[in-house]
Amino acid sequence: MRNTAKITTAVLAAGALTFGLSACGSGKSSSSSAADTSGPLVVAASPTPHAEILNFVKDNLAKKAGLDLQVKEFTDYITPNTATEDGSVGANYFQNQPYLDDFNKKRGTHIVPVVTVHLEPLGLYSHKVKSVDALKSGATVAVPNDSVNEARALKLLASKGLITLKDGAGSEATPQDITKNPKDLKFKEVEAAQTPRSLDDVDAAVINGNYAISAGLKPAKDALVLESAKNSPYGNFLAVKKGNENDPRVKKLAKLLTSPEVKKFIEDKYQGSVIPSF
Repeated sequence: MRNTAKITTAVLAAGALTFGLSACGSGKSSSSSAADTSGPLVVAASPTPHAEILNFVKDNLAKKAGLDLQVKEFTDYITPNTATEDGSVGANYFQNQPYLDDFNKKRGTHIVPVVTVHLEPLGLYSHKVKSVDALKSGATVAVPNDSVNEARALKLLASKGLITLKDGAGSEATPQDITKNPKDLKFKEVEAAQTPRSLDDVDAAVINGNYAISAGLKPAKDALVLESAKNSPYGNFLAVKKGNENDPRVKKLAKLLTSPEVKKFIEDKYQGSVIPSF
């Protein structure tokens, strides 16, 4: 989806409104439209790699399986869940369990996972140094500003000995939970989608896999350090509003997303930067 225009948050909000109005104009509310299992399944997804994987399914597997699949791209981490909650879309594919747990808790939504498809390892990148050891004392590191991904970023740095987190620091860890910081690193909290753009302004940045790929980075090659895929809780999954897990369209998509054809597509296209979880 390199050539797909990215949807800004403002345009996204307008698009969601337009979608809702069109549904009302057809005599159905957005939620009733999502519950109509005879129509197409609209899935909200981040452009890379989620929408790319879904479009592979749409172009190569869906028709044979009798699935009318539509892919709706979003560049933020909020609207896919709120759109799934209000029925503007039937499902989403962009997030991991710690993020979803935090989102449901804070926003009162009822989104549940259906099937885990892949892992995008989080990585530390830099335009200024070529190794972690080359980071100077007082270096500034950009990290995602949402609670789950910031904690994930800090845990990555801690796993490489750059910092030490206090015992019990979990999925809401912040820089205040750092107990040792030998290099006196400074942390700049920015929106996850903006971390690649921050690379010219900071010494290094921790970037989510999908945003790294979208920015032309190759995690398996370009990251100074990369999150381990072993026993990771951060697998990305297909998700729906609770109660829609048995939608026959969702079940068909879940089966296709974990098919040998999709596994091969992920392995061939992303070369270790995205890892199948099945």
